[in-house]
Amino acid sequence: MKTEKILQWKAGVNMEHKNTWETYDAEQLKEVDVFAKEYMTFLDNGKTERECIDQIVNTIEKAGYRELETLIASDTKLKAGDKVYFVWMNKSVVMFQIGKEKMAKGINILGAHIDSPRLDIKQNPLYEDGGFAYLDTHYYGGVKKYQWVTLPLAIHGVVVKKDGTTVEINVGENEDDPVFFISDLLIHLAQEQLEKKANKVIEGEALDIIIGNKPLVIDRSRQENDVDGQSAEGQDKTGGKQDVMNGDGKDGKTSEKEAVKKGILEILKQAYDIEEEDFISAELEVVPAGKAREAGFDRSMILAYGQDDRVCAFSSLKAMLEIGQTDRTACCILVDKEEVGSVGATGMQSRFFENAVAEVMNLTGEYSELNVRRCLARSCMLSSDVSSAFDPAYAASFDKKNVAYLGGGMVFNKFTGARGKSGSNDANAEYLGHIRAIFEKEKVNFQTAELGKVDLGGGGTIAYILALYGMNVIDSGVAVLNMHAPWEATSKADVYETKRGYVAFLNHAEL
Repeated sequence: MKTEKILQWKAGVNMEHKNTWETYDAEQLKEVDVFAKEYMTFLDNGKTERECIDQIVNTIEKAGYRELETLIASDTKLKAGDKVYFVWMNKSVVMFQIGKEKMAKGINILGAHIDSPRLDIKQNPLYEDGGFAYLDTHYYGGVKKYQWVTLPLAIHGVVVKKDGTTVEINVGENEDDPVFFISDLLIHLAQEQLEKKANKVIEGEALDIIIGNKPLVIDRSRQENDVDGQSAEGQDKTGGKQDVMNGDGKDGKTSEKEAVKKGILEILKQAYDIEEEDFISAELEVVPAGKAREAGFDRSMILAYGQDDRVCAFSSLKAMLEIGQTDRTACCILVDKEEVGSVGATGMQSRFFENAVAEVMNLTGEYSELNVRRCLARSCMLSSDVSSAFDPAYAASFDKKNVAYLGGGMVFNKFTGARGKSGSNDANAEYLGHIRAIFEKEKVNFQTAELGKVDLGGGGTIAYILALYGMNVIDSGVAVLNMHAPWEATSKADVYETKRGYVAFLNHAEL
């Protein structure tokens, strides 16, 4: 009899949620599109961590945020309503809006990452082979390597010269820019290639981008007639006149060994004043070229590079700018290196966040080692990261009862990890109940999910790192289709709803 009642109760529970689009009135539908366009612009202008930080700082300074290091230098005291930010190595940032309550009672934290899978240029990358100039790469993060061939690619990043000068590189995004690409074997000769496993079809060392094919051709007649009377060798070394053309040695024009590579170096010298050895101190990232686009006849989706996890980073940023005065201090962390384990000085495992909290508490007059520990342990956090969206084309990889759907609203993952929840933060039921109550009050549409079927794999976020302080943490964010592919898809409605959820959390979480 008892078992029968339990079964009846389960049968009567309706776990299905409305499609988020159905919950919006005409005014909200307009807001969704406005928000989506702003988000797409953020993606277009932020294809690297450094570019994201530049945008974020420009935005928050206009909203009244002040730099923490400047406040420390002037010993400026902070009070309720003050806004402060701290950038670390131009790749991570943390923002605080001081609340009415003491920080030692805990703060509300949104934490996302701004790095995305890509190809990184190696430190000794430039070489010539078979008439092509290449840049050697090392892929970053979890990628399906075969997805990166035959795509138009762009190069973003910085080159730091020995004198400390920083040269910014951004080539491939404007319509009149050249793009770059990785070649693939033509289908007519690919019989053996197609018999390989997917992870071997394209090897990591084969992900080198083609950057040129035209040899540097030197006009010897100009060198011989030069008034300085220097030799051809001397002219070449001191930057004498050189013609870059498809010459074949006629009319006194001859190409030299590795002429294509030398042609590229000549272009780099003229355009950026950089030498080959400057690659040693460069951070250059290869990403898909092109702008974020609306997807579908109904324009309901966004197709773009880097939405994992810049979709949650942007939504978190906008939530911080939208809230008014809060009781608890509101905080937003946007970090680097999540895709490779959150390691390094700019990853979440670094102490830069803890240090920033200590410095802010010092300026509010609360600092002590004990108060910092109390603050972190009593905090509430949403680890703002994406979740896998259900893909009907690969339905066998998902548990349909426990998966996120595009258009289903903000996603909560109680746990992530792999197989037996390995490497996962598993949120407490009490915390989930608290979040549910907040979202019901604020009418935020949400869904719960896992990353896929139990034994198929899994993934991780920064949640477990913040949980080490003892705070309540749960993963939450936007469902993404094609996650980690060069082009990822999201629902406009989910992006907008996630921002609404983050606002509700910052305003009301206190457990």
